[in-house]
Amino acid sequence: MITYVLLVIVIAFVFDFINGFHDSANSIATIVGTRVLSPFAAVAWAATFNFSAAFFGSTAVAKAVSSGYVMQSIVDANVMCAALLGAIAWNLITWYYGIPSSSSHALIGGFAGAAMAKGGFAALMWGPKWIETLLAIAISPSLGLIVALVLMVVMLNLFQRVRPALIDRFFRPGQMFSSAMLSFAHGQNDAQKTMGIIVALLVAEQEHFKAETGLLHHLYLADASSVPKWVALTAYSCISLGTLLGGWRIVHTMGSRITRLRPVSGFCAETGGALVIMFASKLGVPVSTTHTITGSIVGVGATHRLSGVRWGVASRIVWAWIVTIPAAGAMAAISYLILNRFVAS
Repeated sequence: MITYVLLVIVIAFVFDFINGFHDSANSIATIVGTRVLSPFAAVAWAATFNFSAAFFGSTAVAKAVSSGYVMQSIVDANVMCAALLGAIAWNLITWYYGIPSSSSHALIGGFAGAAMAKGGFAALMWGPKWIETLLAIAISPSLGLIVALVLMVVMLNLFQRVRPALIDRFFRPGQMFSSAMLSFAHGQNDAQKTMGIIVALLVAEQEHFKAETGLLHHLYLADASSVPKWVALTAYSCISLGTLLGGWRIVHTMGSRITRLRPVSGFCAETGGALVIMFASKLGVPVSTTHTITGSIVGVGATHRLSGVRWGVASRIVWAWIVTIPAAGAMAAISYLILNRFVAS
């Protein structure tokens, strides 16, 4: 059983890595789309600030994921393994087709699907965290859109008498800052979700590690009130490495197919998205960085004219958001039934 738990932890870090390359587009699409940085330089820049989030901020999102969605009595190695497999499968499908769906909601959907496969609807903790998460699906892109739109309107009014070429030259270094801020926000919110999954698993399987000696004893965790340092640092390392490898299919969708971007609009989109995500992280809400930055990109595109946004692409992304939780949940439920049949937990 200890070996199996260790394997599930490895799978959790694999999900974190996939989250990094799946969601790397969130951090770098605008800065690549505006040609401020080359793709390689952009992913290196994003990965650096993804990892820097490990040394700042709280672990409120990790604690919410570990204890706010599923009854602790339901959690075991099979549930967590199935949850991760469902989320990974959905992430890979949407990555292959270049659809910027939410890794966050894929993980939460997978967690819920696996738990319900074991204990039915009673396995879920119907309460504040579910309400916050479901509201965030609708509110986060809207907030990103509004904040980015307001920033863009302010910038357009401030620089209305300045030549476009001069504006671009001014906002190119500004976009370096806004991209760094968005990458930091992405790492701060997204890496914590994997941390929460691992903490919940360690608490559920604590009896297997309590009597161990040496390194294995360090895996003993009595409750979900804290996140071990090794969990946090490994999670941030995996998501940063995933970002470094990039997800170019989704970069193309986010950086050029939704609307045409310039350095000033890229700056406003990234800043608006980062502010919303950091605010959510402070509240402990596992918000979708994908939803938020997409809303921000639509917001800056709409300041020029509504026809400046490719609404067909945007609507396809919205449909992906809607089906992510149930799709990942269904895949996780099937995974649990298979694991429960062949693997004792």
